[in-house]
Amino acid sequence: MGRSQELRGGPPPKDPEVFGPNADDTGCGILHVDMDAFFVSVELRRRPELRGRPVIVGGAGPRGVVSSASYEARRYGVRSAMPMSKARRLCPKAICLPPDFAAYTEASHAVMEIFREVTPLVEPLSLDEAFLDVTGAQRRLGRPAAIAALIRSRVAAEQQITCSVGVASTMFVAKLASTRAKPDGMAVVPADRVLEFLHPLPVAALWGVGERSAEVLGRLGLRTIGDVARTPVATLRAALGKAAAEHLHDLAWGRDPRQVNPDPVDKSIGTEVTFDTDVADHEVIRRTLLQLAGTTATRLRRAGMMGRTVGIKVRFADFRTISRSRTLMSSTDVTREIFRTAWELFTALGTRERIRLLGVRVEGLLPADAGVWQPHLWEPRYGWREAERAVDAALERFGAGVIRPASLITRRSPDKKRGVGHT
Repeated sequence: MGRSQELRGGPPPKDPEVFGPNADDTGCGILHVDMDAFFVSVELRRRPELRGRPVIVGGAGPRGVVSSASYEARRYGVRSAMPMSKARRLCPKAICLPPDFAAYTEASHAVMEIFREVTPLVEPLSLDEAFLDVTGAQRRLGRPAAIAALIRSRVAAEQQITCSVGVASTMFVAKLASTRAKPDGMAVVPADRVLEFLHPLPVAALWGVGERSAEVLGRLGLRTIGDVARTPVATLRAALGKAAAEHLHDLAWGRDPRQVNPDPVDKSIGTEVTFDTDVADHEVIRRTLLQLAGTTATRLRRAGMMGRTVGIKVRFADFRTISRSRTLMSSTDVTREIFRTAWELFTALGTRERIRLLGVRVEGLLPADAGVWQPHLWEPRYGWREAERAVDAALERFGAGVIRPASLITRRSPDKKRGVGHT
């Protein structure tokens, strides 16, 4: 059972319209819009013959994981983040497709543009979901539920994918409502019936409740949000600590003061890779770090960002994970600088252990036009930054792979045994 199914919980209301699309939306200016099986939906646009069949998008390697699964595949128990090997066992007839993140990003940008044409108050959470505050759009477009219906209609007509929308008075409740509405539906939680909606749900539906805190609450006999609401805060503090207890108690009573933030600040941009087989060869590791640095630099430039701190993530074969970082003299979005720093950080570890995963990230982000770039002494006016922007233009025109560092070009070899799979 997927997490969205788990969080629906509780008996349905006696009146099916209590939380249906025609419920009273007075004071419900917050929408949470969530694309349905987004990666799969994008794939089905170009492969319509696969509609109605179990489809899984994910890594193909022995350590690949499920990125998205169609609802036909979910009926077999397949869910996101599940090892692909297990997904294949659960649903042997599934069609498995490799992810195409460029296509998903393009579709996401188009969907977010629809949202921003409705209201400037859009807070993306990921490629496939966002919060919207439509309070100021009601005079122009109608009541919140009508705006939600308009969004669903436009996404379906213009992008050929479906979405589910939760309409509520707070962000927390709106997100739970969109989960209840899946797939391809809409749920409205009237402002005066929030507790009726919340209290039958399982404690796992509360933001901030993971497996460990759910176990702690379970030992106290707290199974539903209503149980948490009726428990004295002092009891919750003793079990969970002051901050967590007060946060969960407020949510259990429907109190969520947060507002939609249309300009969330990215804390970092990066990428990581999981090897199909554990790697100890430093030449393979060096090439992988170069590849990751290039991907990270490209994402920085596409986002119009630069950063001063370069970090690496290393997960060993025994699953121990360490991170190291270094702050540079000036901000960068250049592959050469990111790779050089990442390689120095790795070699400083002095390890010869086998490695399962590598990651590269850049932090301390700021807009590229606001960054201070300090050229090196005797460096020509036009150098690596301009060269990489020219490469970006070529890749945009001719597609991925037409230009790459020479050290990443390998000859085909019949005895090549090791590959790299992205996560």
